[in-house]
Amino acid sequence: MSRAEQPATATSSTTTPAPAPAPTSIRARFESKFPRGLIIRLIAYLFVGHLFAFFVYLLFVLGGQNQ
Repeated sequence: MSRAEQPATATSSTTTPAPAPAPTSIRARFESKFPRGLIIRLIAYLFVGHLFAFFVYLLFVLGGQNQ
């Protein structure tokens, strides 16, 4: 039987593309998903938001002591 007459196997007839290499470190994976400016703004907004919440809480605590 010649090579042309032999039935093709799944491994020889189908070639699958190699998967893309995964980032090696957590930092590389994290930075590949989010832009750096977004991370900085997120941290700043969280800090400012908590600072504002603390200020409002402090107003309620100090206002409650005056009654």
